[in-house]
Amino acid sequence: MSEHESDAALLEQLARGERGAFDEIVNRYERRVYAVALRMCANPDDARDVTQEVFCSALRSLKRFRQEARLSTWFHRVAVNASLDYLRKASKRPVAPIDAAEHLASDAAGPEELAGAATRAVEVQRALTQLSGEHRAVLVLHDLQGLDYAEVAAVLDIPVGTVKSRVHRARAEIAGRLGHLRSTTTEPSSGQTPLTEEP
Repeated sequence: MSEHESDAALLEQLARGERGAFDEIVNRYERRVYAVALRMCANPDDARDVTQEVFCSALRSLKRFRQEARLSTWFHRVAVNASLDYLRKASKRPVAPIDAAEHLASDAAGPEELAGAATRAVEVQRALTQLSGEHRAVLVLHDLQGLDYAEVAAVLDIPVGTVKSRVHRARAEIAGRLGHLRSTTTEPSSGQTPLTEEP
């Protein structure tokens, strides 16, 4: 059974009032929602608040979900919108850097490589927080969450061409902000740096 079919079955169970269905939906999507919120907000406490808000919204809304979009698309959309709302409402506070070490490969060569990679990850995150909300959203969804252009377009309810344009401009801005790292990383000839490799 595909994830989409499994989601549909869970939504049917939820509509019938089966309590365990919502718990299963939370188990399936909580990590994805938190990952989006963490990259958007750049603060673990804020990301937890956003994640809680997303699932409070889900509890209120999913019984009426008409499956016009995939459930994964819906959760990505709600996570992005909740993150942007949170950032608009929150007072400015220092960014608490994400612990980059947990995202590094376990076979890192040694302490120097680990420290260098952690430093680069923190600088990438800092540069990401300096992007506009719309540019940050496309990079988080496409480069960090691995959604393709069509999926990002569905999440953000914008044309695919707009997604591509925003990704292009956002990568160019990130590359400009991280130019000092080029001596230690391999850059594409275009000068634009995807946060992950293209599929």
